[in-house]
Amino acid sequence: MIDDGTGLLTIGELARATGLTVRTIRYWSDEGALPPLTRSAGGYRLYDAASVARLELIRTLRELGLGLADVRRVLAGETTVAEVAAAHVAALDAQIRSLKVTRAVLSTVARRGSTAEEMTLMNKLARLSAAERSRILEEFVEETFRGLDTADPVIRERMRATTANLPDEPTPEQVDAWVELAELLEDPEFRARMREAAEFNAADRGHDTPDGASLWFARRLVQLGAEARERGVAPESPEAGQVLRDLLGNADPADVLERLRSTTNDKVARYRELLGIVNGHGAVAAHREEFAWVVAALEARAAG
Repeated sequence: MIDDGTGLLTIGELARATGLTVRTIRYWSDEGALPPLTRSAGGYRLYDAASVARLELIRTLRELGLGLADVRRVLAGETTVAEVAAAHVAALDAQIRSLKVTRAVLSTVARRGSTAEEMTLMNKLARLSAAERSRILEEFVEETFRGLDTADPVIRERMRATTANLPDEPTPEQVDAWVELAELLEDPEFRARMREAAEFNAADRGHDTPDGASLWFARRLVQLGAEARERGVAPESPEAGQVLRDLLGNADPADVLERLRSTTNDKVARYRELLGIVNGHGAVAAHREEFAWVVAALEARAAG
């Protein structure tokens, strides 16, 4: 406090009173957040007791991450602390989400042992917006069904409605699954398999097959295949023949076997599993064992 009876404080005295450095206080003063009340005859900045309280508010707002522009607006009465805090919370939420995506990507990179190029691609894929992810799947569906006007509309709409809902705060497993899914959608072999399945389905529609018949058949196959496996029925046994008759009805076993061989493979199963992981449902059952059992049972009859 200067010895002139005014009770005013120099920057040095203000620093000792608050524990802040002279350099910090001078910087905030230069930036207009803490203007001096007046100056001494020698040109030194002088502050009053209210400046101490103002300085404490500035320090608190800065420690909470607010920029000096927002601090000046609060101090000038242009906005309230509550309004600035709400805006800052929104900004922090966005930053936290971004950091969690960054953490998930880096965790995946570390686990995969990825190269710099793979890491760059992974980061780009992880930060796509929901609309951009939906567009990737939409383009895949359009290519799969292009020109197949008679394809089962139930399946077409079900695939069209399928989305990869990577959350704002994905786990490393979800990031890994989304990257693998995006890579799979670009895989020529996988696309060929899905196209072939769509063509088979379109051929069925050409014979007045009811809407949703393919989905019904798949569910029926899973049910009967699971029951047969639970009972320990061997695919080559006579009992397996009855299971197939219940499943196929009047359908040609050779034709069904051809279609299942074409459409039942690890990549198609992995596609369903990855979607489940990305969407937070866990690895959706691909029913690999049930399909494999039916294929084995059909192959046993074909060989016999």
